[in-house]
Amino acid sequence: MESSLSTWPWDYLGSFKYLLYGPFIAKWFYSRSQEENNMKEATWCLHILIICLLRCAIHSVWNTFSNMLFLTRNRRIIKEGVDFKQVDNEWDWDNFILLQAMIGSLGFYMLQDQINLPLWDFRGFLAIIVLHITISEPLYYFLHKCFHGNYLFNNYHSLHHSSPVPQPFTAGHATFFEHIILGGIIGIPILGSCLLGYGSLTMIYGYVLIFDWLRCLGHCNFEIISHQLFEAIPFLKYLIYTPTYHSLHHTEKETNYCLFMPIFDVLGNTLNPKSWEMHTKLSIESGKNGRVPDFVFLAHVVDMTSAMHAPFLFRSFASTPFCTRLFLLPFLPLVFVFMFVMWAYSKVFLATFYNLRGRLHQTWVVPRFGFQYFLPFAAEGINNQIEQAILRADKLGVKVISLAALNKNEALNGGGTLFVNKHPNLKVRVVHGNTLTAAVILKEIPQNVSEVFLTGATSKLGRVIALYLCRRQVRVLMLTTSTERFQKIQKEAPVEHQKYLVQVTKYQAAKNCKAWIVGKWITPREQSYAPKGTHFHQFVVPPILAFRRDCTYGDLAAMRLPEDVQGVSSCEYTMERGVVHACHAGGVVHSLEGWTHHEVGAIDVNRIDLVWDAAMKHGLKPVSFLKKTD
Repeated sequence: MESSLSTWPWDYLGSFKYLLYGPFIAKWFYSRSQEENNMKEATWCLHILIICLLRCAIHSVWNTFSNMLFLTRNRRIIKEGVDFKQVDNEWDWDNFILLQAMIGSLGFYMLQDQINLPLWDFRGFLAIIVLHITISEPLYYFLHKCFHGNYLFNNYHSLHHSSPVPQPFTAGHATFFEHIILGGIIGIPILGSCLLGYGSLTMIYGYVLIFDWLRCLGHCNFEIISHQLFEAIPFLKYLIYTPTYHSLHHTEKETNYCLFMPIFDVLGNTLNPKSWEMHTKLSIESGKNGRVPDFVFLAHVVDMTSAMHAPFLFRSFASTPFCTRLFLLPFLPLVFVFMFVMWAYSKVFLATFYNLRGRLHQTWVVPRFGFQYFLPFAAEGINNQIEQAILRADKLGVKVISLAALNKNEALNGGGTLFVNKHPNLKVRVVHGNTLTAAVILKEIPQNVSEVFLTGATSKLGRVIALYLCRRQVRVLMLTTSTERFQKIQKEAPVEHQKYLVQVTKYQAAKNCKAWIVGKWITPREQSYAPKGTHFHQFVVPPILAFRRDCTYGDLAAMRLPEDVQGVSSCEYTMERGVVHACHAGGVVHSLEGWTHHEVGAIDVNRIDLVWDAAMKHGLKPVSFLKKTD
């Protein structure tokens, strides 16, 4: 049974909770339209709305900054990554902002006759600092310590500590009861200053926003304050806490209870003795490279809207499969500007990481948009960036680097062969991962299929699919107008199986074939030649349109990561949670197996079953099989 006031009263509303801001908006617009003489109440509603927006912005900006791993990776305090469970638990982190908006409006209605706020009053800043230090800080310390007693902790405060990795959003993740108390702690200095006659709008804005800023600082999980500051001004370490200081409270709960000022932990004898030593160590080591990953997946941006799916921008958005949403549209001009900035000067950056079997796996991103890969004059620059990423991985000691779809484009760099040939002494293994992609597609085709129709037949994947199926004595109708390329592939097949490879030049040739393997985008008109009941397997990006209601469509080759993976908190483009593209999974298998060869260029048909068996051994599961099982 849930404890009283442990849950939020508007939990059942979901996203509709934001409608509770409606009365503030309605009051403002109604007063404006009616041209009321007394605009004091309406103006206060407007200020509450502005403060709420600014508070959300502060938490969001801090969250973005703390998750920019390319900036903070060497300063992280708790090294583990955030997982989907924590993201979901903290989904409604902003509940407290709505609550305190209501508290603020209630306070105004009760005292509006006694309070008349100017824009600025310097005395108010002095008053609120004194009241904060003498009332809010010790009161928070005392109550926080009480919340670590058995009853209050188990029924209320444990929710806040259930987040294993502190994040700026964790600052707002607490029970309704706790935030009622916190609202009072924030309100006492504001109310006191106003009743003394020293209040001002600037004071209220400043105090509330600085309060949130400091709360986010403590929960950001990377050390931003230099130890040299405390060496230069020793007493300052008792007046302002650090992210390291507060993280110790999350890991060793009976210490470091203060709000922002460690002096109260000193006076209360609850100071963690490791606080300053750990802070100094993290600060000194921040300039050094941290743990070297075993595996790197070199991804790329698809388009301008998907660029906003990066986990350091909108965490909740990145934790769900990508789709274009209306709230993204206002940000497009900003993304457009950044696109040109990245085009002019950009470096590969670290986007995410996760832990699998004790091995660190990272995703690096080439900051280029999908369409740029098809611009002839951009090819050299893109290859240079990919090459620099490979050389950087080699220098760091990375064991395997896997190339995402466009980064291994055949026309761009021959599926990675360009880099391997140019740098024959590479220690890092370069992998395109397409062997597992081919395996996923092939294992999806039922054993009783005797004929398939293959588009994109002379591509890297088309070639190996045709060669593998002909060995199974499956007749492959290969759509291609190039007889030379067809014959070259046909000659690679064993002599006794070459008869199963058949060149066709028109879609009409497949009018009786119910198994289509699509490696080249086909229009609805071209799909119309397929007979009723056809299943479209596909390895084409973007996926074809599901035009035929009397046919079924397969997903792009993808695999679910093993159950013991840790630190995954974002979806890979349109993939479901915990699912990655098969080429990504192919690099993971390469790393877990410890294979020492490069996997570049043409796919070795003899390794398809070997790679598939290795993936199954390590607990990866093909998504299409999972859906059939469900």
